[in-house]
Amino acid sequence: MRSTDFSDVFKVASAGMRVQGERLRIIAENIANADSTGLSPGAEPYRRRTILFKEVLDHATGLSTVKIASVKGDETPFTREFNPGHPAANAEGYVLKPNVKPLVESIDMKEAQRSYEANLSVIDTVKSMFARALDILRG
Repeated sequence: MRSTDFSDVFKVASAGMRVQGERLRIIAENIANADSTGLSPGAEPYRRRTILFKEVLDHATGLSTVKIASVKGDETPFTREFNPGHPAANAEGYVLKPNVKPLVESIDMKEAQRSYEANLSVIDTVKSMFARALDILRG
């Protein structure tokens, strides 16, 4: 078993910040497109995207970090809205609406934000410990 040094902690925490930052970008995209319908009759609207993470072991360092496994479309069904005057309305007058639920996106955003902040807090704590250790060595 190898000892952990400060740079290892930075690597792990920064990997967590990186994936949570990407998660926030995907959530923002979903929210921005919550009302984006198709442009032609019967066309599909924007499909919500989700992000999946995976644990990755760096064999050289022995560190376990997180990376993005995939970003894919959510297969939840679209809703339909009766709006015969809309350019994307089908023959029956229904428009397919995106499968984005702003409340769900808001909750996901808070969770991603908290995870990002937790990793940032780890980095701040390690920097403080490192500074304190240097102060002690200077004596």
